[in-house]
Amino acid sequence: QVQLVESGGGVVQAGASLRLSCEASGRTFTSYVTGWFRQAPGREREFVAAITKNGDSKHYADSAKGRFTISRDNAKNTVYLQLNTLKPEDTAVYHCAARGSIFWSLGTHSDDYLYWGQGTQVTVSA
Repeated sequence: QVQLVESGGGVVQAGASLRLSCEASGRTFTSYVTGWFRQAPGREREFVAAITKNGDSKHYADSAKGRFTISRDNAKNTVYLQLNTLKPEDTAVYHCAARGSIFWSLGTHSDDYLYWGQGTQVTVSA
């Protein structure tokens, strides 16, 4: 089992950048495909990005391509999400999630992920 804790959210103006961190504890972090999701008020949780266990492959939602970058440092048990050129529509709670350790493929649906963090709020003002 793995526990996930996100940090790095905040209130910024449009065009600014933030770096979110997801620190894991528990089992070896290299055992888990990891993803980021976000949920805005009144909307369903949506996929943002995912990264393989060793970081050699990544997948992004169309809304994230070209602006967001997912990465991981397994030595630090941490996955990052770099958010650049933020827009007001990026305002949401951002959650880190990990798949069950038997899975190797990148997942894009909430149901693909077993472990979740509590989330970190990102607010972008116009």
